[in-house]
Amino acid sequence: MRTVAIVLGTRPEAIKCAPVIKTLREDPRFNTIVVSTGQHKEMLEETLDAFDLKPDIDLGIMRPKQTLSGVTYRILRELPKAMEGVQADAVLVHGDTATTLAGALFGFQHRIPVVHIEAGLRSGDLGSPFPDEGNRRLVGQLASLHLAPTPGNSANLIREGIAEQGIVVTGNTVIDALRWAADKSASYGDPRLDDLDDDPRRVVLASAHRREGWERIPDIARALVRIADRPDTRVVLPLHRNPVVREAMLPIVAGHPDITVVDPLDYLSFCRLMQRCDIILSDSSGAEEEGPALGKPTLVLRDITERPEAVVAGTARLVGRSTDRLVAEVSSLLDSDENYRRMATSANPYGDGRATERTVGALARFFGEGPAVPPFVPGSEIDAAASALVSDSVLAEV
Repeated sequence: MRTVAIVLGTRPEAIKCAPVIKTLREDPRFNTIVVSTGQHKEMLEETLDAFDLKPDIDLGIMRPKQTLSGVTYRILRELPKAMEGVQADAVLVHGDTATTLAGALFGFQHRIPVVHIEAGLRSGDLGSPFPDEGNRRLVGQLASLHLAPTPGNSANLIREGIAEQGIVVTGNTVIDALRWAADKSASYGDPRLDDLDDDPRRVVLASAHRREGWERIPDIARALVRIADRPDTRVVLPLHRNPVVREAMLPIVAGHPDITVVDPLDYLSFCRLMQRCDIILSDSSGAEEEGPALGKPTLVLRDITERPEAVVAGTARLVGRSTDRLVAEVSSLLDSDENYRRMATSANPYGDGRATERTVGALARFFGEGPAVPPFVPGSEIDAAASALVSDSVLAEV
């Protein structure tokens, strides 16, 4: 039996790792240890609870007004002590957070193979998304097994010199999680949303929190006000708990009768809200994947993305953060049935619901305990175009 330590610390990591954890715990080939760093304590715990999961080890490193360097330092200080006596055969990390980087460094420094779930995403710009892009590239140099969601992600890794035999294309486990969560919530998780099913208006689900866009949050807030001024539209805004985000957003949107501001929702309630909404307007990386999977036109509050596949497919669009541009883009979808239909019916390039199966299979193969895993293959024209979209910028940065 192989002992696998899964190190996670944020809500997105919990969502995307949960299907893998549940499957590994049912597989007699593996002993699975879930290590929570607690980087985002409340949101992480709520999400794990939704999947009926508990961490085996909780580092509890979250602090008020924490910094990236402080988070990384505390994880690297506490993780070796917590793992003392555990003979791990692999350390699994996901994505691009400070927890991801620290977990990979821990594995590397203790000569434990690092397995990187959601590997190979690249924007080509170290400053956007920040610090995600830098973290992913660093982990890519430390990992022994790279689980890439799409063939384009695999191509990015190969361009960086990663051996092809160390890469498996799995699809994205967020699709597996989303399918599992469908119809599991009986409510939207906040009484202010209890009337949502009876509201005839179009619903725009909005969120903004990315560090590289903090200075533009007032522009986004002003756009939400103008969008909500439409008589046919209601804006629902689950507001990130970061005080920087709240202090920039709330003075502008608070009190508008058609902007419903709520605290971050639990995962199952948020999935129900995504199913109910008509348009997603967000800088969240998860939204770029979940929106296309649900057939929701997704307007991405960024100028560059490490997830170009949905942009190429047509179900997501990069719209920046300009007030006028955001109002125009949302209005185009609300005012034109054809524009809306074109985005809502585009292909989902991120998975077929079997990414967890491929992930566990790739891990077994890595240890010589299973056959090679047939890769996930999305629409070839989508992936080829997405790979071309980022290749020049990625090569310029590597």
